[in-house]
Amino acid sequence: MKQFTIPTRYRSPLISAIKRKRREADKLKKDFTPTQLDLGGLKIFLARHFGFCYGVENAIEIAFETVEKNPNKRIFLLSEMIHNPFVNQDLLARGVQFLMDTKGNTLIPFESLTADDIVMIPAFGTTLAIEKKLRDIGIQVEHYNTTCPFVEKVWNRSEQIAEKGFSIIVHGKPSHEETRATFSHSEAHSPTLVVNDMAETIILGEYMQGLRPAKDFDLHFKGRYSEGFDMERDLQRIGVVNQTTMLATDTQAIADYLKNIMITKYDLNQENIGERFADTRDTLCYATNDNQTAVKHLLEQPADLAIVIGGKKSSNSSHLVELCEEKLPTYFIESEEDILSEQVIKAFNWRTHEEYRKENYLPEKKEISILITSGASCPDAIVEMVIQKLAGYLTDPEKLKEVSVQWQ
Repeated sequence: MKQFTIPTRYRSPLISAIKRKRREADKLKKDFTPTQLDLGGLKIFLARHFGFCYGVENAIEIAFETVEKNPNKRIFLLSEMIHNPFVNQDLLARGVQFLMDTKGNTLIPFESLTADDIVMIPAFGTTLAIEKKLRDIGIQVEHYNTTCPFVEKVWNRSEQIAEKGFSIIVHGKPSHEETRATFSHSEAHSPTLVVNDMAETIILGEYMQGLRPAKDFDLHFKGRYSEGFDMERDLQRIGVVNQTTMLATDTQAIADYLKNIMITKYDLNQENIGERFADTRDTLCYATNDNQTAVKHLLEQPADLAIVIGGKKSSNSSHLVELCEEKLPTYFIESEEDILSEQVIKAFNWRTHEEYRKENYLPEKKEISILITSGASCPDAIVEMVIQKLAGYLTDPEKLKEVSVQWQ
């Protein structure tokens, strides 16, 4: 896999050494057992896969290279390049400006742009309408496009099945940048509808089976479908694609649920189901799959708590938290700064989008075991700093130095 040039401050000597040795020992990535760091009074279990993915490193490389090579130009990002506050703050500090917020609200009027300006497309991609708006100004968006290749893969797959007459169901968070971009690219080729979760999918299935009146469709899906979408006509042949950071198991469950409805409704079998339902499981992102699978194996370790590190707006990080919360106390933090003391941690509730403080988050016992993973847009350097801070509370700091030397 390509090696990217990204700022060294995002790297971690310890984490880089661990990842390198794990790759060398497991080239086919079949071993999902976590990495254990024994620090005496503290045991850390690191997920087999975590941190920057291919798409994130690609975006960071393009962004920082663009800034370096164009010192005399105005440089803009459509919105946050990735959902990590530290990377975005670095870009802002270098003079990069955001045109929109993550919800698509305008921060800087497009009318103020000129053909001499540089506008970078974030890793989530963007809509065809925004691309056209930029091109009409004379801005060459393709030169500074950091869209993740795996997001583009979803777009390409949508187009392929659209050419065969299938409508597209997008599993994603309707307001997320990536979902908005995928919806835009999909609806250019086929009738398209967004569902957020299984609960909405069940409601959709009831409309498909005639269990709910068509006149009520807007009560549940207004603003979620393409122009001219006809519920009775456009749900006869479908395929499911996803926002790449959703839980892979959720996307598959949604696809399986809708597939079974088609089998029942049209009296199909496994041999002819392809007439009504397109197989799109190849759109699931490898990094999302690997990180989520690694967490499932991480949770097989007996532990006192889990810590997930990532940006508050990070969809893929929140799903890792969701998996961990099913098994043990879990704290979603952005960096070591959220570990306020040995007694208090500041965490983020991904469901309510509220911060909270938890006292006595560390149990009173001789040896504490903590599971740690991070989202795809979290620098490894932050993971190491979290480990260092915990080690400073719970063990002799020299133990971490010894462990670091062992991995080098």
